[in-house]
Amino acid sequence: MERKEILKKVDHTLLAQSAGWEQIKEILEDAMKYETASACIPAAYVKQAAEYVKGKLPICTVIGFPNGYSTTAGKVYETQDAVANGADEIDMVINIGFLKEGRYKEVEEEIRKVHEACQGRILKVIIETCLLSEEEKMKMCEIVTCAGAEYIKTSTGFSTAGATFEDVALMRKYTGKNVKVKAAGGIASFSDAEKFIELGAERLGTSRLVKIMKQEEVR
Repeated sequence: MERKEILKKVDHTLLAQSAGWEQIKEILEDAMKYETASACIPAAYVKQAAEYVKGKLPICTVIGFPNGYSTTAGKVYETQDAVANGADEIDMVINIGFLKEGRYKEVEEEIRKVHEACQGRILKVIIETCLLSEEEKMKMCEIVTCAGAEYIKTSTGFSTAGATFEDVALMRKYTGKNVKVKAAGGIASFSDAEKFIELGAERLGTSRLVKIMKQEEVR
């Protein structure tokens, strides 16, 4: 697969706590230059970013990030605010504690409510696979499918591990046909990216692939 085609599946991401506007702006410019699927940035910069790109690039942001344990009402408000500020895509973190307690209906209902707040924008549901058992991962595939979200996503990149080939294969196997898979966290090479795509990932959350392109241009 050509690098250009891989980059079209990348959410070019900067979510570091120390990120400022100059760094965000660089992410946006690089995302437009290399034609990535979106730029994924902190919610505080969505309005400024949307105004900066002027519709030339989808803006993605994160909700309930990175721990997922804010209230459903809080996540819904965050989503509404992000949409009002110009977000095109929303990546939300589930309440992992609720999942582990078997509170499946509450987890599903929260996803539904956030999805409604997206007002037609793409919703990606982060399940933080590194903290889940195989059974919990499979259950989340079922829940995300029933809740109607567009994507299920492996990781925040802020926990103990990121995406694995095994998890992406499992998610592709157990989610419904209408749910796409996003792999995120630790994707450091084009060869790994291609493998994730072969296994069924349709989006990749990473900043490293664009960095590789930029480094090679300098040489």
